Amino acid sequence: MSDGVPESLSFDDDLPLLGIAAWSGTGKTTLLEQLLPRLGERGLRVAVIKHAHHAFDVDQPGKDSHRLRQAGASPMLVASRARVALMMETPGREEADLAELIDMLRPQHPDLVLVEGFKAWPLPKLELYRPEVGKSLRVAEDPWVRAVASDASLALPEGVEALDLNDLEALTDWIAAWPARWPASQRPRERTREEAAP
Repeated sequence: MSDGVPESLSFDDDLPLLGIAAWSGTGKTTLLEQLLPRLGERGLRVAVIKHAHHAFDVDQPGKDSHRLRQAGASPMLVASRARVALMMETPGREEADLAELIDMLRPQHPDLVLVEGFKAWPLPKLELYRPEVGKSLRVAEDPWVRAVASDASLALPEGVEALDLNDLEALTDWIAAWPARWPASQRPRERTREEAAP
């Protein structure tokens, strides 16, 4: 794969991963805002890794942590009784390293890690699709897509579940059941000849 994306990731049976893949404008973040409280009500501790397509800063210029990071601290960890923030410069990288980010979360022992973005990475995914966004459906080209949630009826490859993007309860059920399905989902689905054809 290109842009620093590996052919495979090392998976751990005790750390279920699920990618949330969709084109910009589909409503990934809005949907996660609605799903996370529901998953929490079911007793799941869910971590989220979110990909950003631009430079961003969570620190404020003039604050001690910002000044120390600018002076060369890498990583810079700021902690209070309410939260912890780890900031690290990554110069020279074309892209964030998902495997490294997953390893950072591992000591926290979440029940599930949802990965928003990183759609080219080799991990099981739930694709969100809205035809009105005007982009192509990725499931045919990505054998890691396990289900597609859409607000339209779609023809999907064999072995890919169809979910209603507007049915929050059904989506919550599907994601809440993911940790139990995780050990059997750590490889891409078998593709038919029609899917594999260019």
